[in-house]
Amino acid sequence: MTLETIYVTRHGFRSNWVVKPDGEYIASIPSPTGIPSDPALASHGVFQAQELAAHLKTIDPPVERFYSSPFYRCLQTINPAVEAVSLQTSDIETHKIRGENGLGEWYGTARFTHPNPAEPALLKSLFDRYDENYHPVIRPNENGEGIEELHDRTAYALHKIIERSDMEGVKTICICTHAATLIAIGRALTGRMPENIAEEDFRPFTCSVTTFVRRRSERVEFPRSEWGGPGTAVPGISWREGSGVGGGWGVKVNGDCSFLSGGEERGWRFSGDESFEPIQLDAGSGLGVVIEGKKKLGHLSTPSRL
Repeated sequence: MTLETIYVTRHGFRSNWVVKPDGEYIASIPSPTGIPSDPALASHGVFQAQELAAHLKTIDPPVERFYSSPFYRCLQTINPAVEAVSLQTSDIETHKIRGENGLGEWYGTARFTHPNPAEPALLKSLFDRYDENYHPVIRPNENGEGIEELHDRTAYALHKIIERSDMEGVKTICICTHAATLIAIGRALTGRMPENIAEEDFRPFTCSVTTFVRRRSERVEFPRSEWGGPGTAVPGISWREGSGVGGGWGVKVNGDCSFLSGGEERGWRFSGDESFEPIQLDAGSGLGVVIEGKKKLGHLSTPSRL
């Protein structure tokens, strides 16, 4: 058996943080991990996560493995879904969250060091379903990445996850990540890198679900190059020009929000900027464009600062 379906979702509405000119991160609301740039979900985001869980509990084909960015907002978003789905299967691996740094947040290049996610032991104390035994396949550069570097890092993480899924005989996985990374995931899977980096090709609304279906049913041979650790280059993965990671994937559903009472909220796209400058609310506001999308009638909008 090989992996056939990948569901990708983005974390829900979250609290904010800011960066001072010297690169110090600060937040008005303390983070559960003690890392200012690792905020928890806002109350609306918690509600979105509950709606996402109800949806993923009934989705077909069912989820067999959960992967997530190790940042708190992503783990908090996907945790209710893992709890809900775990009630339907005795497969213990489906009851866990695999924290993969290669699926983590995108920070543009900077003259200072960006914060890393919390260590596994702390995350395990906060989320009982966090898998301490899972080892991330790659970690982003602590000084940030250009847009091309983000896509290559994401492609490498995906090829390792797909390879592992094929070996485990897993047919369906779910990934929880961030806006920029979700777009990069879509491009790496489909093999399409637009000429205009700011093109709105994938739709990363908060807690939306994008579904990818594999083009090939046979097992794909993967390159044997391995990431060498921090400070080393990302191994090259041939995914551009329509190839796609793991043989290529088609898009069945793009940014589905039909199960969310608020509809499409807080989307995002690249602006073309790659350098992370202080005095920005976050990487999203500094490096991209927020897209509000179509809200459902009668829904009260959450304040734009969240």
